[in-house]
Amino acid sequence: MNPIHAISCAAVLASALALSPADEPAVGPAVPGPSLNLQADAFVDSPRFKGGSDGRLVVTPYFYWYDATNGRTEHIRNGDGSDALTTHPRTLDGFSYRSVAWHRQQLLDMIDAGIDVLLPVYWGTPADRTPGKGMYWSFEGLPPLVKAREDLLAEGKKPPAIGLFYDTSTLQINGAGKQQDLTTPPGRRWFYETVRDFFSLIPPRHWALLDERPIVFLYAAAFAKAYDQAAIDEVYASFAKDFGGKKPFVVREVSWKVRSDAVYAWGGALGYKCPGDVAGLGPGYDHSAVPGRLPLKADRENGAFYSRNWYRVLRQPKPIVFLETWNEFHEATDIADSREYGRQYIKLTRQFVEAYKSGKLPPRPKGPYDDAPQVRAVLGKQPKYDGLHVCEVDDGKYESASQGGREGVRSVETGMGHYLYFRLHDSFKWKPFETATVEVDYFDAPAAKDKASIRLEYDAMDPAGPHGGVYTAAANVVRPAGTGQWQTARFVLKKPAFLSRQNGLADFRLHLAGPAGTILISEVRVKR
Repeated sequence: MNPIHAISCAAVLASALALSPADEPAVGPAVPGPSLNLQADAFVDSPRFKGGSDGRLVVTPYFYWYDATNGRTEHIRNGDGSDALTTHPRTLDGFSYRSVAWHRQQLLDMIDAGIDVLLPVYWGTPADRTPGKGMYWSFEGLPPLVKAREDLLAEGKKPPAIGLFYDTSTLQINGAGKQQDLTTPPGRRWFYETVRDFFSLIPPRHWALLDERPIVFLYAAAFAKAYDQAAIDEVYASFAKDFGGKKPFVVREVSWKVRSDAVYAWGGALGYKCPGDVAGLGPGYDHSAVPGRLPLKADRENGAFYSRNWYRVLRQPKPIVFLETWNEFHEATDIADSREYGRQYIKLTRQFVEAYKSGKLPPRPKGPYDDAPQVRAVLGKQPKYDGLHVCEVDDGKYESASQGGREGVRSVETGMGHYLYFRLHDSFKWKPFETATVEVDYFDAPAAKDKASIRLEYDAMDPAGPHGGVYTAAANVVRPAGTGQWQTARFVLKKPAFLSRQNGLADFRLHLAGPAGTILISEVRVKR
């Protein structure tokens, strides 16, 4: 689910949202569920988890918008009758948010996978509370989920606890037909009531409490007409008044430029994301069944893609792991039991969750650079990559050139700086590094004297560093002397992580400052 997907849902939901002004539900005090005005003793049986350095919590978005019963095809068929799913559940029998049995099976499978907290992807809004109107399914699907969890608890099982994934697409796509401005009192109230309504439908004995605080994940900020810190503060203050003094633990998507308790980045299904204390990953991505999208795919590689990203988590564990997703079949990010993959990803998830919880690294994957003393990239018109690749990204464009009898590449002006990005082969990175040395062969052009410099920024084990250590600077800066000869710059990297967290999934980048095209790079080597 990305912003494009959410907007594409507008077509799927068009009939549901076709409300006349006279039909539009009032935005007011009506609350759909009974769990409100709670006292402190309401939370005695709530599942509790530790955060911070003591925490090891695995959470996943849970898409419960499907209904294949009694001739319905909600989120299963497109408006033209075509298949809306890229991957598919094992069976459509009983496949419905209305079914206690369906929710029960999902919870049992999550137990098998080692999931701690499920995050129902919630589309309920203050304008959609009327049964049979708008997106009422978002309210209707929660009581069966609660019943399924109640039944499992009664049987002595330990199903995952429940948090909230607030799909902020509803700030734009909703029964009121109005994009919400969260800088206004009505907009802030709408924002809070969406959170309140969800938790009113979930008895507190099912809430996931992280350091005594219920968990709220926010999707992308782009759907709000405008927002500010006051919108988040309203959620904190009003929630405490309505729910026994509890203040929610808000995890914002990185696009929200506000203060919250933690931050995550959507897109882990395409590759490991970790902007803070929440590591995001998924099994792969393919939205080919979604109409109107450009091709975008992260191949599952029969589990190898998922495994590589889990190894990144295990090499630098974070308090929260966000698995993207449990069952988003439209975009093929599903871990759940499926027609295409069976229970492969449930089993893989269990394996890696156990390693994450125990703090033990499983045997590292084998590859051609397991014990190699160095890797290198020889650059030019016909580059040669030997365990090291250059990555061309939006702020890292380059072109081939030659000087002083050698070929190489030079950066191209992008308006965002002069960078060259590099990615190491996975098999070279799995052994822990205390230090690594990077050697850069460059042409020391006369025009570069006193006008240029070469810096290196690398993905490091330094949570206090720039962007959580992702762009940690090497200690030295190389300043060309203008000799007109080829030279070698050397950089020593302390405790590199090499988790591919830079732009383009790169592990380090060269910042080539100075007049455009002044510095030509011919070869880059990384040594243990």
